[in-house]
Amino acid sequence: MSVSIYAEASPNPESMKFVLNQNLLVDGVSVDYPNLEAAANSPLAQELFGFDYVGRVFIAQNFVTVTKNQPELGWTQLIPELRQFLKSYVEAGGPIFLVDPAAEQKAAQAATAGDPSQQEGQIAQKVIDLLDNYVRPAVEQDGGNITFKSYHEGIVTVNLQGSCSGCPSATVTLKSGIENLLKRMVPEVQSVVAEGIMV
Repeated sequence: MSVSIYAEASPNPESMKFVLNQNLLVDGVSVDYPNLEAAANSPLAQELFGFDYVGRVFIAQNFVTVTKNQPELGWTQLIPELRQFLKSYVEAGGPIFLVDPAAEQKAAQAATAGDPSQQEGQIAQKVIDLLDNYVRPAVEQDGGNITFKSYHEGIVTVNLQGSCSGCPSATVTLKSGIENLLKRMVPEVQSVVAEGIMV
């Protein structure tokens, strides 16, 4: 199958989203690799880290967000090279992952879920539903992802991935957008904090 790819700017000037006409992952699953060592499960991400200007790789359902670590390099010269690499790699049937990230994430969530009180568990489920239905689609449009980490005593902890992790507007989005939505819809929520913001 012929692969077509287009590049889409994200709110983070150092990140570019490469959208493919085929799926790399099932909907709702994504992986964020802040460095080569973290990318052990993804031959595709490892290859991308072979470009010396690639500082972070995020893979979601049908796109790859590349964050560059050399601000002086303009995207105009990098986009054709990355787009051609991704097209050739996917068309050749190169492996995206060694182990299915969906299975990996389920196991990790089960391990970190702990034993919250029943009430906290119900609140956490409401928060997860809101994030999945209202927040994640918007964040994915910008080349990133948000995942629920925990809820404890009014504080929601989330993970920001992909272009969100280094985005100058991530904190504003988190506080004025996500936190306001959750407080309005789930009165028990007092604040939202994020892991993965590197501003």
